[in-house]
Amino acid sequence: MSELAAMEFHPQPQAGEARPWAFPAPERGTLDNGLTVLRCHRPGQQVVAVEVLLDAPLDAEPTGFDGVATIMARAFSEGTDKHSAEEYAAELERCGATLDAHADHPGVRLSLEVPASRLAKGLGLLADALRAPAFADSEVERLVRNRLDEIPHELANPSRRAAKELSKELFPTSSRMSRPRQGTEETVEKIDAAAVRGFYERHVRPATATAVVVGDLTGIDLDALLGETLGAWSGTSAQPRPVPSVTANDTGRVVIVDRPGAVQTQLLIGRVGADRHDRVWPAQVLGTYCLGGTLTSRLDRVLREEKGYTYGVRSFGQVLRSAPDSGISMLAISGSVDTPNTGPALQDLWTVLRTLAEEGLTDAERDVAVQNLVGVAPLKYETAAAVASTLADQVEQYLPDDFQATMYQRLAATGTVEATAAVVNAFPVDRLVTVLVGDAAQIKEPVEALGIGEVTVVAAE
Repeated sequence: MSELAAMEFHPQPQAGEARPWAFPAPERGTLDNGLTVLRCHRPGQQVVAVEVLLDAPLDAEPTGFDGVATIMARAFSEGTDKHSAEEYAAELERCGATLDAHADHPGVRLSLEVPASRLAKGLGLLADALRAPAFADSEVERLVRNRLDEIPHELANPSRRAAKELSKELFPTSSRMSRPRQGTEETVEKIDAAAVRGFYERHVRPATATAVVVGDLTGIDLDALLGETLGAWSGTSAQPRPVPSVTANDTGRVVIVDRPGAVQTQLLIGRVGADRHDRVWPAQVLGTYCLGGTLTSRLDRVLREEKGYTYGVRSFGQVLRSAPDSGISMLAISGSVDTPNTGPALQDLWTVLRTLAEEGLTDAERDVAVQNLVGVAPLKYETAAAVASTLADQVEQYLPDDFQATMYQRLAATGTVEATAAVVNAFPVDRLVTVLVGDAAQIKEPVEALGIGEVTVVAAE
């Protein structure tokens, strides 16, 4: 039989019918101790992800002790009433688990990943950390030293230094958002075990906390496991802290953080804008993506491909704190350019923004953005950790459990005109605070000539 004849008996497989996809919907419940629980069964996800959200926001830190929330978060895995720091780490390793924690403006979050077969052990260790953290003097002192060692490296990093300066410029000094999330050298060096314990006792309790559990829960009596572990965590009842309103000054201006001899200039251009509770959010996400969300966006097309100023420029929106009436996000454009072309690059960037306002986005740009944002969603949420993190974000931001699923529907339904209006309103050419980390002697004069705002030079520290 010839090869061609043989092929006739083996027809090419045909694609199956496309299956609809939607972001997973969680089930809600409450333990006897007041802890809110969201669970989501994800068949096949044998690594279970657990997120615990604590109502301990950065604005709750005592005056002069910025960074105590971060030290507390890091200290949760440094021993309990049952295990020393070394023993606790060994127990996590034995059950194949990882435990991370961090503090941000909405609060403190602990993230556990553990094989489903060892979920009981992992939840037990997590519960011990929340229920009875050791906060040993020696461990807190070590964490404080480590944090102090990190600060000079952050200040030396141009992108981190730019972010620090932009927050300082946008928000009043009385606002916690104006200061570094993890504290400064002056505030961190004051922190000791007593300060950490005090912050814990004032703000960490199950009644104001939420646990998110995502993974393959087949054959697991999750109610029993939670009752024996996180359910044993006790604490006083309390109401969640109100989310404070935030003011910002986005008057158009330029701040140069002087780095003599720098061969590149770090750009960070930003202002504050709507958060996820605003009906404009989907259009703002879509328009911002068209502006600078990918290699084919307008900013990259001009500054990278046509002019060769940079390896890439991105625009993005980052929620800082979100609530129905007092949420706020950071809208920003970020990248770096070689020092001699700082002025020309900024001029072209402003030209892109002005052209966008005059001519609008194209339908083709909108279509590509929708495909990239919506079409890849099933891949983005293949892991239990990705689903758990997004569900936790929704809780932190006071959003309904179906927000993400609805968000993809709203993105797909957003038109070109809506996306254009949103991104133009997000990045008005006369209300952007521009931070440049670079050689002031070389870039100050050409930047002043652009007329994009008063130029101020500050020391790099």
